[in-house]
Amino acid sequence: MRDTAAGAPEPRPSLGRRQVHAVAGCYFVASFAALGLPPFLTEILPELGDRDASWAGVLYIVPTVFAAVGAPLWGRLADRFGRKRLLLRAQLGLAVSFLLAGWAESLPAFTVALVLQGILGGTYAASNGYLGAALEGPELSRALTLMQGAARAALVLAPIVVGGLSPWISPHRQYALLAVLPLTAALLITALPESRGDRPAARTPSGSPPPAAPTYPAASPLPAAAPAGPGAQAAPAGLAVGAAPADPVPRSPARGAGTTSLRGLYALEFAFVLSTVISFPYLISLIEERIPGTSPAVSGILFALPHLCYLATAMWVHSAFHRRPRLGLGLGFACIALGLAGHGPAHSLATLVAVRLLLGAGLTLGLVCLAVMASDCAKGRAPGGLFGSIEFFSKAGAVVAGLAAAAGNGLYGPTAPVLTGTAVALVTVCATVLPATKLRSLRTRWSR
Repeated sequence: MRDTAAGAPEPRPSLGRRQVHAVAGCYFVASFAALGLPPFLTEILPELGDRDASWAGVLYIVPTVFAAVGAPLWGRLADRFGRKRLLLRAQLGLAVSFLLAGWAESLPAFTVALVLQGILGGTYAASNGYLGAALEGPELSRALTLMQGAARAALVLAPIVVGGLSPWISPHRQYALLAVLPLTAALLITALPESRGDRPAARTPSGSPPPAAPTYPAASPLPAAAPAGPGAQAAPAGLAVGAAPADPVPRSPARGAGTTSLRGLYALEFAFVLSTVISFPYLISLIEERIPGTSPAVSGILFALPHLCYLATAMWVHSAFHRRPRLGLGLGFACIALGLAGHGPAHSLATLVAVRLLLGAGLTLGLVCLAVMASDCAKGRAPGGLFGSIEFFSKAGAVVAGLAAAAGNGLYGPTAPVLTGTAVALVTVCATVLPATKLRSLRTRWSR
């Protein structure tokens, strides 16, 4: 340990590639059950007394609702008591809730377990808060892109594995079996270094705090993307500066006038999740309506195509758009609007593949560019509270999407959710692109 009496602070532990991949791997295994088992609620609930699985739609969003409520609180607690501790808490909380769900013998007990899953979980926000305390700029946005890749991989693989195990272990009991995954993740997390702010402030021999605020070396960059240039952290034009809450650990110089506003980021996160998730619940019904006789395997592949597109191209998209995330986000919402609108007239397998890939392009552009904007907002802010708030708006968008999809499907059939998502994406394109266009017009006039 360095001599703190001389005023030299202990440096921040930077995260290397293996450690960042370990955090993403822990999130992948922890989200495996959370993402893989809900599609089987229609098989689980009859075992618990709900013969028609009439509560499946409500219980599907219960963990999401309570995760949205708890995420900001857990984020603030992480900034106060330590991000690694709260990340460990999230993994253990998931394990406990999965065990209770697997052992539940009645519908009320199972519902309580799902509520606890939402309240005690929050592994995504906790993981991002941990990464945000150790990484900055392009390194952080690449790490956030990797985290989304872990979520997409779990979303694609988990239902396949759960379905494959179903002949031997019912999906209900698989909750208890898969609790071993977050427990394993918790053990791996104990080997990770403490993130910045998790350690008590160093003190001089006299017991007084060190005289100067610590300055930290840059975190080691991640591979798999082009190295950041001098302008890699340039902020998108056309967004106002958001007021930064006090951060107990200063991170960087004050943000300039071009950085992303928090309100803008939250609104974009909400609109993005709403416009994409709204097409998920009734996609299989839409496919069966458009192409009768489609096998479940083909329907599953069509469902997974946008997520596979993300896994294949996310890092390339990050290299191409990390200096211009606003442009990438505008293109992403345009692709989402076109892809969702294309589901309406699609009546062949080739057409459905094309529109699903177009939706995948929008999904990838949106997730990557939102990660870049989030890393920009993280400069000078407490990362736990920031990513907890982002998670709140993300979960809120998912809940509204689920409710809107159910209402639209009940009134107008499975085409209604994709058309609603198209409208939301188009409105967001206008809100994203027009301010930047007006700003360029004003600059042109003043230059004359």
